[in-house]
Amino acid sequence: MPAGTGSPGPGPALRADCANCFGLCCVALTLTASADFPVDKDAGEPCRHLRTDFRCGIHQRLRERGYRGCTVYDCFGAGQKVSRITFGGQDWRRAPGDARRMFAVLPVMRQLHELLWYLREALTLEPARPLHGELREALDATERLTLADADALLELDVAARRGAVNPLLLRTSELVRAGIRGRKKNRRGADLLGARLRGADLRGADLRGACLIAADLRDADLRLADLIGADLRDTDLRGADLTGAVFLVQGQVNAARGDAATRLPTALTRPAHW
Repeated sequence: MPAGTGSPGPGPALRADCANCFGLCCVALTLTASADFPVDKDAGEPCRHLRTDFRCGIHQRLRERGYRGCTVYDCFGAGQKVSRITFGGQDWRRAPGDARRMFAVLPVMRQLHELLWYLREALTLEPARPLHGELREALDATERLTLADADALLELDVAARRGAVNPLLLRTSELVRAGIRGRKKNRRGADLLGARLRGADLRGADLRGACLIAADLRDADLRLADLIGADLRDTDLRGADLTGAVFLVQGQVNAARGDAATRLPTALTRPAHW
């Protein structure tokens, strides 16, 4: 964390803690047979591999069993928040009457926790210091929403909340990327499916929402690039430098391909399958 920011960063509360969750993602989400999942599963139907203790029976073999999507999904800590706080530790097996509401709250909470991740990251960025007051206000307001009861969460207009926070994140990104001299590439929302970008200079580039599925970014320079919402499924990041990449999250990294030479922001971990 840069000196003098006064913010602890995303922190453990925004990281999935499956030991304190009732396996919500293993039940609440719909699975479609594809390259990411070997079977179809309806929302509300427990995965066949979910054990009675709410842990995954094939956790160490998910990829080899065809559940690659499970290794990419990140709830940003929403699972344990819904399990332990919103529903007070009452699980859906012992309280089946609450099951449907619990499963419906999960995606709402996940979106709020994702916003909390971005806001906390923004508060660690020294160039964004002029915005820290507004960022803290947005953080506190979003945090209060996550503590609402289930009914209030189900009625919440999450899109409106995201719309209120996004301009702050945009301004944060602009301040951070201004530190890169020269003209920076603007590929926001670009279709770069399978693009050949090996060794490309993308320092400070705007890649928000870009489709980079299966793109070749080997040895590319992505320092301080804004990657919020970019689709990095099967993106080749071997040897790429993502030091200081803005708003890059673990799920994006897990979906990509990398190696020991790939450089990541300090808040993220190198996936075991790299």
